[in-house]
Amino acid sequence: MTDRALVVVRPGMLTTVQDLGRPGYAHLGVPRSGALDPPAAALVNRLAGNGPDAAVLETTLDGCALRPRSTVTVVVGGAPCPVTVGGRPAAWGAPVVVPAGELLEVGAVSAGVRGYVAVRGGIAVEPVLGSRATDLLSGLGPAPLAEGTVLPLGRPAGPPARVDTAPRPGPPAELVLRVTPGPRADWFTARGRYDLTARAYRVSPASNRIGLRTEGPALERAREGELPSEGMVLGAVQVPPDGRPVVFLADHPTTGGYPVIAVVRAPDLPAAAQAPPGTPVRFVPVGRH
Repeated sequence: MTDRALVVVRPGMLTTVQDLGRPGYAHLGVPRSGALDPPAAALVNRLAGNGPDAAVLETTLDGCALRPRSTVTVVVGGAPCPVTVGGRPAAWGAPVVVPAGELLEVGAVSAGVRGYVAVRGGIAVEPVLGSRATDLLSGLGPAPLAEGTVLPLGRPAGPPARVDTAPRPGPPAELVLRVTPGPRADWFTARGRYDLTARAYRVSPASNRIGLRTEGPALERAREGELPSEGMVLGAVQVPPDGRPVVFLADHPTTGGYPVIAVVRAPDLPAAAQAPPGTPVRFVPVGRH
């Protein structure tokens, strides 16, 4: 039994191991997966003294509680939340030393959706296809955390970063997603294409790591029926039979038969990971680059 490990005391609503994901396997039906908010995951890794590919924990809404078997340095970031060590308040967004046996409590978010917990040395679960990421769609990678799960830790690669502040954008009050036309935009009427970028939408509570679902006006179709399955990309805006757009996120399927009316610019997707249900969504058309 190694003492370089964390024991999960409270797993929270959904806490998973994530890293940069496993790109390059779409032809095998394997999504990229990885952290939904890559800049937030990269920042906590940097503050903890880890390399960019170290695995972290991604929490959802209500955090988690962990007990290290040896003294560790951790950084909690992403969505703002209270942090305690042994019941005492600790820093959010900065390196914190957690003594062996003390309880690290990552509380419920005060804004946003997903928090990130980096431990100096990284989460050292066994990689699958070169990644330690949990993929909820394919089932690859470690299972979501459960009470009693033991997470092995890697050896530290360097000291924690020495910074006073590390600015990060806050969770969006309005989610603005820049879009270019998708390959099946012609499956929608001129009115349907207009409504996508002119009407108001909201983030649906049915959203998850696979896709951000929306509530709002149904988009009018010009063609009936569905497509033979074709390749799907990160950020694809797919329109299922109910007519409400779905933005594909990290665990999205690699193929699909519903038409893709648009594609979201990649830099806008981290904000989608932090948009709670009810957040207004606006699709903004931009030219192709």
